[in-house]
Amino acid sequence: MNPTRRTVLIAATAAALAPALPEAAAAAPRTGAAIPPYASYWYPDTFPAGSPGPGITWRSLKSWRAADDADLAFNAASVPLAPRFTPTPANNTARSGQARVQALVSFGPTSANPSQGAATADYYALTHWSYLDELVFWGGSAGEGLILAPNAPVVDAAHRHGVPVLGNVFLPPVAYGGQLQWTRDLVRKDASGHFPLAAQLVAVAAAHGFDGWFVNAETSGGNTALGTAMLGFIKELKTLAAARGQRVTWYDAMTVNGTVSWQGALNSQNEAFFQAADDMFVDFRWSAGTLDSSGTRADRLGHGRYALWAGVDVESNGSGTSVDWDAVVPAGKSHTTSIGLYRPEWTRNHLPADRRAPEDFHAADDRFWSGRSLDPSRPDTGDPWRAPAASVADRSTVTSLPFASVFNTGHGLRWYEEGAVTSDKPWNHLGLQDRLPSRRWVVRTPGQRPAVSFDFADAWRGGNSVLVAGALDGPAVVDLYATRLPIAANTVVELTYRGEAGEVDVELAVATGEPTTAGTAPPYTCLPVNADNKACRVKTVNGWQTARLPLTGLSGTVHALGVRLTAGAGPVRWRLGGIAVRNAVTTPSAPFGARVTAANGGDLRLAWNAAPGTVRHYTLHRLLPDGTRRFLGATGQCAFFAAGLEPEQQEKAARFELRAVGELYNASTPVTVTHPW
Repeated sequence: MNPTRRTVLIAATAAALAPALPEAAAAAPRTGAAIPPYASYWYPDTFPAGSPGPGITWRSLKSWRAADDADLAFNAASVPLAPRFTPTPANNTARSGQARVQALVSFGPTSANPSQGAATADYYALTHWSYLDELVFWGGSAGEGLILAPNAPVVDAAHRHGVPVLGNVFLPPVAYGGQLQWTRDLVRKDASGHFPLAAQLVAVAAAHGFDGWFVNAETSGGNTALGTAMLGFIKELKTLAAARGQRVTWYDAMTVNGTVSWQGALNSQNEAFFQAADDMFVDFRWSAGTLDSSGTRADRLGHGRYALWAGVDVESNGSGTSVDWDAVVPAGKSHTTSIGLYRPEWTRNHLPADRRAPEDFHAADDRFWSGRSLDPSRPDTGDPWRAPAASVADRSTVTSLPFASVFNTGHGLRWYEEGAVTSDKPWNHLGLQDRLPSRRWVVRTPGQRPAVSFDFADAWRGGNSVLVAGALDGPAVVDLYATRLPIAANTVVELTYRGEAGEVDVELAVATGEPTTAGTAPPYTCLPVNADNKACRVKTVNGWQTARLPLTGLSGTVHALGVRLTAGAGPVRWRLGGIAVRNAVTTPSAPFGARVTAANGGDLRLAWNAAPGTVRHYTLHRLLPDGTRRFLGATGQCAFFAAGLEPEQQEKAARFELRAVGELYNASTPVTVTHPW
């Protein structure tokens, strides 16, 4: 890809996203102790000439210390990288053990990118994690900073689905502000002959809880000495990173002689960098011939061909991009290399401003990842866009009890708790995203296929539910989760749902074995969810029904979960709000030491000590004098920034209730924090 175009795109993305941020995040940081926390970014050491623009803070990576970072509590991920497994593929073209998928995604601007979400639903809420093997937190600019640490919500969501996240080191072209001094700063040795900024990068990743670095050196003007220094830097970075369970990806730009020349291949000009790193993103200039020779070369070097990400630029046209897919993932033989998707957030960014409702985004995103059929079990072979679901087997992290999901995508138009609206403000916070169904949406029916989608008009908890709508003229099984959940004598499954139109008989579909071949249905047993099933217990809250079904008569391991819907009268609109699989129920312990750490008018920074045991996230509510509770936000971190609060109902002090939320969405006893006005 032309580096000039890419640098322009980074700047354009920052400008496009800025209006979507809340006012406090879009403006320059205010004076006073309680300022909004933002995702971290640095220069290696030297700053540009002049002064930073509004809302920009220039920082030196060389000078960074975790103990001095006032925003680290807001930016450190809370979810460890989950192990995952590969179930029998949903179709007979998707493969495991061959091509993998990497994505370079700009979730926001380099500066003023909120640490913990924002008051808008207009956000790239990536949900198709099951096809990804590596996510790069893309960004950086000459006027803001070059080294980006991913914010905690992105890392938490990715880790929950088993996807490692890399920070980005971007050394931009000279034509767009790049300075060779920044490259020299990065690779400068100390008196002992080591590279201190390599150690700093590893320390940043460890403190923030992400998984390594993507290094993209595109500043021209270097020589062989600089190329040699960069190679030594990457070797040391890789050694230090590996010792901390981190990884390094190299971008095909700088060559071994220190010049910048995009090869579009693995060859003698970049082979040493590839061997020094874990893998390499191959620039978009590749051809069928160069990829074939690159794969052969990677195999010979011992890295393997799937450590090469063949760059596919989808920033401009998304699923309309013309790609020589047979050069990368041929249908009739082994895949040539892996796939590197550049800027798949096109699925959000291409939408007009008046069509950026969450439903519009997810429709475009499903088209991108699942293909034109919108059903991974039935890929459209005539689709010119070869979606990842058609080539790459999906993965799952649902392997232990208790497991629960309310299908929260990490953004919404309102916030719901047990079917009631507790905040009518739009929001996004990707760290609150659930483990989501990996195959969206597989529907097995002899009749007309209903539409299945995430819907934001109603929810049991969080911001959305799963809506099934259509004629439903035959029984339809909707696949939900591939799992590896052990069945005990007291294992039960709970479904929370509501009907809006038509009449539907609901059954829980449980498979205790794998399909016999790829592309076939799991061997489901269907358990009725109604009063005729004497083992089923149903309760109703705010129009939502929660049915509890023991897995009596089943043993071994649950391999798949779904629902079977049969219409008594149609057309049907039916919502699924939650699913849980559990044995005993344990109430989570409460956090402690809750306090206001800084205040500036109605802007507060709060902090607390983590609750003992496993916590899904923490919720913060405001308790008003009339006894009502208002949801303020939730986060996986032990710190929260509340903005724009004002005294209400003649109160002398604001009162807050903090709770720890467990895996089953049950909450701890509240901890109260008071702040005088």
